[in-house]
Amino acid sequence: MQFFLNATAVSLLLTTASALPATQKTNVLCGSGDLDLSKWKLQLPTGTKGRPTEISPSQLCNGYSSAFFFRQGDALVMKVPGGPSSGKCVTTPNSKHCRTELRENKPASWDPRGKKNRLSADLRVTQNEGEICIGQIHIDDAISSKPVAELYYSAAGDLAMGVNTCRTCPQKRTPVDHVDRGQRFTYEIRYEDDRLSVGIDGKAFKTLDTYDLAAPRSYFKAGNYNQEDAATTVVFYKIKTSHS
Repeated sequence: MQFFLNATAVSLLLTTASALPATQKTNVLCGSGDLDLSKWKLQLPTGTKGRPTEISPSQLCNGYSSAFFFRQGDALVMKVPGGPSSGKCVTTPNSKHCRTELRENKPASWDPRGKKNRLSADLRVTQNEGEICIGQIHIDDAISSKPVAELYYSAAGDLAMGVNTCRTCPQKRTPVDHVDRGQRFTYEIRYEDDRLSVGIDGKAFKTLDTYDLAAPRSYFKAGNYNQEDAATTVVFYKIKTSHS
């Protein structure tokens, strides 16, 4: 009788565990796959003035979700409620724009003269009345508060890469491609052998001038960095980095 009760209890536990929804299981997006969050930390449009909420890799791997960052099937949804003028979100100290954005954490930064530094993503922009930065390379925070380059997607579906002309200078923009609104697409950004390039949907890469940046240590960011005041939504099916 004792054996029967124990076996029944085990059976019930196994049945209950298998019935848990995916959002309650830990590490489902960590360690491997197209959305390995163990390599990232998250910046949100919430928090206090100049101090947006930050979510650690361990929190992400333990199933963190919110109204602005959540799973949808095999994808990740990143939302921004608007711009700071609407009073609906907060920014970092060095930005005028709100974001739900992943910041590379492993490694925390890397040398752009290395053999391989790549960020690739598969995504769909489902809500935008203006422009969104969907991927970027940022200079190491110990060196500068400026990005190296930012990939922008406009409400008209135009993609452009803005590259800073020096470590404290503004950007110069280069048109990259066009993807119709709501259409799923891929991008890959490379900054390796001191050469910056970007490719869309597997097409030929476009090499971009890095002006007087002089190859500063850098890190990748990917997500929904809203450049306007209206709400924005981006759905990611893949975010991957590779270094060597």
